[in-house]
Amino acid sequence: MESETLQARSKPPRAGVDYPRNYAEFLAWFPDDAACLDYLDWIRWKDGFTCPSCHGSKRWRMKNGKWWCDACRNRVSATAGTIFHRTRTPLTVWFAAAWHLTSAKNGVSAKTLHRILGFGSYQTAWAMLHRFRCAISHAGHDMLSGQVEVDETVFGGVRHGKRGRGAEGKVLVAVAVELLSPNGFGRCRLQIIPNAESETLKAFIRKHIKPGSTIYTDGLISYPGAAKDEYNHQGTSIKGSGKKANEVLPGVHRVAALVKRWLMGTHQGSFEEDHLQAYLDEFTFRFNRRKSTHRGMLFFRLLEQCVAMHPMSFRELVANPKPKNVAQEFAVPSNLRHKAPASLDISVPIHPWRTALP
Repeated sequence: MESETLQARSKPPRAGVDYPRNYAEFLAWFPDDAACLDYLDWIRWKDGFTCPSCHGSKRWRMKNGKWWCDACRNRVSATAGTIFHRTRTPLTVWFAAAWHLTSAKNGVSAKTLHRILGFGSYQTAWAMLHRFRCAISHAGHDMLSGQVEVDETVFGGVRHGKRGRGAEGKVLVAVAVELLSPNGFGRCRLQIIPNAESETLKAFIRKHIKPGSTIYTDGLISYPGAAKDEYNHQGTSIKGSGKKANEVLPGVHRVAALVKRWLMGTHQGSFEEDHLQAYLDEFTFRFNRRKSTHRGMLFFRLLEQCVAMHPMSFRELVANPKPKNVAQEFAVPSNLRHKAPASLDISVPIHPWRTALP
């Protein structure tokens, strides 16, 4: 029996078993806060409860939904150390916001969420969405590999003066996109960078692209130094080729156009530089999962990352939105994405994921 359970846990998550396939199933799965807390329990302790203080495994469920650790007699909640910690907003509302954020192809704005869920203020809706974005930003990611295009783009309204790199009052963003064979695009990465110098681009490439990959860039003189030794670099001068930039590097220009269109459409083009990286991470999260058969998979992955976001609190992120130096800007997150959760017995009529907890 134990070996069967371990084999089930090694399987990838299944629609209708590990996550709801559609909105009707979502409503049936999460009618109250107790059901939401059960689901967070399963996501957090898919290999069985472990006390965060003493790492003990023997526990009892208390009437208030928390776990009582037998070893250290500590009371532990599934929301402790997550973005839901000590929230006064019902978990059903949090889950509804997560569903709207992930089920819509273009996401949801704070104004729309404010109107749908009936929050008392716009600021409440914005803060809730930004907590989700912070959880996305601090998740671990697999590195891009194979053939990868790299370029930079600028974000900001139309202004007089210099255009492109070095334009005043705009934000410079590095873009990396995988190329698929024979055609098409894979995953992408978007990162705010302070400048387009060789050391900055080198840090971006090392963080997001697996060594040994082939990197395609334009003729900027910073790229040969940034990609030397660990990567195969192929640079093409836009002016010398006689082609347009989007013909030489179609992947990065497609992604840059999509994210700008998304910001203009869903968010009316309104963003602050301090929070732009969070918006870019949200777009990347959704773009890299665009081929998922069920939108519930995105909902499930978002909750996984919310649970994985441990003690770095939302208040610290808001108080220190900018890194102090380039090294912090490109630091690899210490937390890694959780392994795939256990597959669950769909025959259980109420909260089937509870069977994954021994």
